[in-house]
Amino acid sequence: MTTSGEAGHIDSRYAWMRLLVALALGTIGSVGMWSFVVALPAVQADFGIARGEASLPYTLTMIGFGVGGIVMGRLADRFGIVLPVVIGGILLGAGYVLSGFAGGIGQFALAQGLLGFGSAATFGPLMSDISHWFARRRGIAVALTSCGNYLAGTIWPPIIQYFISTEGWRPTQIGIGLVCVATILPLVLLMRRRAPSQHSTASSETAAGARASLGISSNALMVLLFVAGLACCVAMSMPQAHIVAYCGDLGYGPARGAEMLSMMLGFGLISRIAGGFIADRIGGVATLLISSGLQGVALFLYLQYDGLISLYVISALFGLFQGSIVPMYAIIIREYFPQREAGTRLGFVLMATLVGMALGGWMSGWIFDLTGSYQAAFLNGLGWNLVNVSVMIWLLFRPGRRVVHG
Repeated sequence: MTTSGEAGHIDSRYAWMRLLVALALGTIGSVGMWSFVVALPAVQADFGIARGEASLPYTLTMIGFGVGGIVMGRLADRFGIVLPVVIGGILLGAGYVLSGFAGGIGQFALAQGLLGFGSAATFGPLMSDISHWFARRRGIAVALTSCGNYLAGTIWPPIIQYFISTEGWRPTQIGIGLVCVATILPLVLLMRRRAPSQHSTASSETAAGARASLGISSNALMVLLFVAGLACCVAMSMPQAHIVAYCGDLGYGPARGAEMLSMMLGFGLISRIAGGFIADRIGGVATLLISSGLQGVALFLYLQYDGLISLYVISALFGLFQGSIVPMYAIIIREYFPQREAGTRLGFVLMATLVGMALGGWMSGWIFDLTGSYQAAFLNGLGWNLVNVSVMIWLLFRPGRRVVHG
């Protein structure tokens, strides 16, 4: 049984304070996901290497983030959120300092892998942790926590670019690492209170019953969510990874494409918050189905219109439609699995989304090389998006379906 004292923490003033701390940690820690995009030209010039070789650190960053999400999620499930975030902060500091002293692209790439691993602690595990502190407002709480990743992509790049241009990329890397350690470690101490004990026998039985109502095992459900996460992000990566190149091919120039990418990110923040409100009313599966369906609509519009103004409008719509997709997996995990498993299981699903982004970005480029056009790549994205929609429809309309509340 959950005591009245514990129950008082759920949806409480402390829970909202904890949410603000989680958002701050996500905004700081997610710098590891965005900094190399800004530093790439300077790093390439310093090491005197080709663009393909210079892109290796980004790949290792994504691998580190994917593996780190699982490991850090497991640590959060067993020991609470403080330990993985402390480890993540230390790894961010070490990774940035090591990258600042790297003597070659190989050393730099390994340091970037460390950064990805450390950044993972301030994304999935934080979403999982905050989901334990809310019942009535769980959707918006998780959505707001996930916004830290997008806020980092908005706030950090201009700051990093300024210091790279004035101080050089190496001092900038070292400086970022010191800032991460100096801010993340004190902030996470505000989250030392353990989550209310919601993983009682009754709660676990309710979660098991909700999953059993689907008529599938927990492992089968995880496979479905893995496939859904992979498919939605293969589709999502098409505009995000190639809009700049697409605008260049159309004669609008890469600067216009960069502006459209920025619009996607900005409207994605709106989408995440709105998706949280909607999930509190209709649940994670239904919200993800709506978002994924609308993402397919935006991909279809890319096929129909390629005028400059049209692309700006469609890119804004794409961001508005897709931003809430990834946070919904945290809601779904909490609906169908007990608290003690949430971090680990969410880590696996988030890894699927990263694999989807990486696969989709490569696949779209390969299709372009094969056909000489992005039209087939957009169609490919639509096909993968349909896979995600199909999984969500199956889950939503499964006979006897019910979910965990609270």
